[in-house]
Amino acid sequence: MADPRDLTNGEEHFFAARRKVFPRKIDGTFRRLKWAVMAVALVIYYVTPWLRWTRGPYAPDQAVLVDLAHRRFYMFSIEIWPHEFYYVAGLLIMAAIGLFLVTSAVGRAWCGYACPQTVWTDLFVHVERMIEGDRNAQIRLDRAPWGPAKIAKRTSKIVLWLLIAVSTGGAWVFYFTDAPTLARELVNGTAPFVAYATIGVLTFTTFTLGGLMREQVCIYMCPWPRIQGAMMDERTLAVTYKTWRGEPRSHGVKRAAEARGGNVVLADLATGATRIGDCIDCNACVAVCPTGIDIREGPQIGCITCGLCIDACDDVMKRVGRPPRLIGYTTELDGQLEAAGKPALPPLRRLLRPRTLIYLTAWSAVGLAMLFSLGTRTRLTVEALQTRNPMWVRLSDGTIRNSYSIKVRNMEARPRTVELGLQGLDAAIWTADGSRQRASRTVRLTVPADQVAKVSLFAAAPATGDQRTTITFTARALDREGGSASAPSFFERPE
Repeated sequence: MADPRDLTNGEEHFFAARRKVFPRKIDGTFRRLKWAVMAVALVIYYVTPWLRWTRGPYAPDQAVLVDLAHRRFYMFSIEIWPHEFYYVAGLLIMAAIGLFLVTSAVGRAWCGYACPQTVWTDLFVHVERMIEGDRNAQIRLDRAPWGPAKIAKRTSKIVLWLLIAVSTGGAWVFYFTDAPTLARELVNGTAPFVAYATIGVLTFTTFTLGGLMREQVCIYMCPWPRIQGAMMDERTLAVTYKTWRGEPRSHGVKRAAEARGGNVVLADLATGATRIGDCIDCNACVAVCPTGIDIREGPQIGCITCGLCIDACDDVMKRVGRPPRLIGYTTELDGQLEAAGKPALPPLRRLLRPRTLIYLTAWSAVGLAMLFSLGTRTRLTVEALQTRNPMWVRLSDGTIRNSYSIKVRNMEARPRTVELGLQGLDAAIWTADGSRQRASRTVRLTVPADQVAKVSLFAAAPATGDQRTTITFTARALDREGGSASAPSFFERPE
């Protein structure tokens, strides 16, 4: 903005109305890579809720399940409890660091290949192309007046889009309850209202974002392109139009020949005998771009580095007999070297630099710490909370009694017998459903599989001693696997 008045200038627009983009079909290395990533991503998303995983008779057998009712998260052999939410936080941190690593190394590769918006938009575009034809046919249909043929094609497209959107919302709710059971309930109309509401909301958003808004999401709604600028530098691989090779543009072989008196022929271009740039201004790179930008204008927020323009340009270069990769993944430093006639750096050397190594080290450290914690975590925990009202009771024999609320968590998929004990105090303990006559140094209880057992304990000790004594409640599993846990607390006496 050169002048503050630009903000009020009627000719300056900070938002442009959507200009319809009709990407042309293209085949090539990056298009096939996008097909592979899209297929893997969709299969994982739609199939995962239906995978089974045996955990025993006391736990669900769905491989991946977010069990909100019982506050559990299952992922194959891993079970996350509410008090272990730090594992989820760790996964989110790893995802963020991984995104930083990918961005610093290869730019917006996530946006171009694996982002859900990209995957579903690509799927919607493929359905649209299957029904309405390729780019030119879609443009003609869009400009044509409404008639039976246009109505039939648009209706068919919308119906298929809605089916995809409904399937997307339906697959999402299956992650939160048993998938086969919920599927039957959805068909029978007996599923909870929240399931239908969630499917409805996700159907609307998928249809709108993937079918109607498309590139507008990447350009205006998504904050990630604006953040990525801080993570990319002159050593980051990005889709680049090599101006030192492509300029000046010939605007087509025939036009170049006419402009030079008819002395330029295709063979001259192929051998490099002329001083015409490799770009023939065919706009093939623009025609295949899913966001409708012209990569030859330099780095832009609308470029998701999907590489389709590379495939399109390589196809044209092959036809005119010029070397490929007029458009390609290149760093700014490599571009300067190539423009000076020097060889570019090897790809491995480009990637192995301080920034990417720091991101990789941080990502690996978080992952290894989580794996170590998972491998060494105990399957038995205990928590002790002192009952404060009353804080203490004087019994008939003069001893002081404190009461406690004990929670024993059994994280195994089978019932376990646990022995509770008290350390740090010469006291007897007993449960609320027992009597003082049966008090002892330990108390046994059975904790159901994959559950938390709550029990009230009383502890009686002599009145002489410190006003507050630090004690420790211990829980020891009595089965073959064993295991123990402890929880600190206090024993209070009158002054």
